[in-house]
Amino acid sequence: MSEGRLAGKVAIVTGGGSQPGEIGTGRASCECMAREGARVLVADIAAANAQRTVDAIVAAGGEASSFVGDATSGDDCQAMVATAVERYGGLHVLMNNLGFRWGGHDRRKGVADIDEDVLMRAFDLNLKSAVLASKHAIPAMIESGGGSIINVSSIDGLAGARHRGVAYSITKGALPILSRNTAAFHGREGIRANCIVPGHLQSAYQAKIKPEDRELRRRVSPLGTEGTPWDIAWAAVFLASEESRWVTGVTLPVDGGLFAAQPLLAHDLLKEPDLGPLPEDA
Repeated sequence: MSEGRLAGKVAIVTGGGSQPGEIGTGRASCECMAREGARVLVADIAAANAQRTVDAIVAAGGEASSFVGDATSGDDCQAMVATAVERYGGLHVLMNNLGFRWGGHDRRKGVADIDEDVLMRAFDLNLKSAVLASKHAIPAMIESGGGSIINVSSIDGLAGARHRGVAYSITKGALPILSRNTAAFHGREGIRANCIVPGHLQSAYQAKIKPEDRELRRRVSPLGTEGTPWDIAWAAVFLASEESRWVTGVTLPVDGGLFAAQPLLAHDLLKEPDLGPLPEDA
């Protein structure tokens, strides 16, 4: 674990914990970064969830520890960054992975029907947390010689979604412009910032999805295969590594080609015979 694409780097992943039996983008990204040599601070509001990810990394021979705090608090974000610097000597990577699990509170409703409490909760978890974590991480990254900030948005933040989770969508939609502003204003300080846009993944977020909806989500993309948290994690490793040293301000869909197709083409794809998953995904 001392060698790899992220050897010598210190990374923070917010929302990096995991529930029993679940793998989300946070845990997967923590594990992949550790596999590539990073020392990882797993940040989560639940101590048991954070420790579950830490234990998995340590069992595989990696180096990680937990930080328990509320990412919507500026004081906790400052303490999170200070903890990484104190334990590991610097900070090079911040992945703002924390997200609002809207749970259907405003499903099938438009802007006119939005619940203000749900909106503010989505704002806090999806956007405020990323802004505050970045605010406190940037000075530490500058002291460490530069760094990479990775914000995790959603395809729901790029276009209206079937579930009509408006609060979720509009707050996730702000993350690409946060990434561009960070890249523009802090590039001369050695800071890169990019945004990953996950597509229809089968992950902890979708644990209770109906089988027919899961199949629909798989078949609507041009690749016709299902995404996993590991697809997001390896994209994050690339953006955290020196391989992407000249990549900043980019919004990167990881979506099986979903946004490569116009809606009527997606409609045709659903009518075509289903060939099933490609062999490598079986």
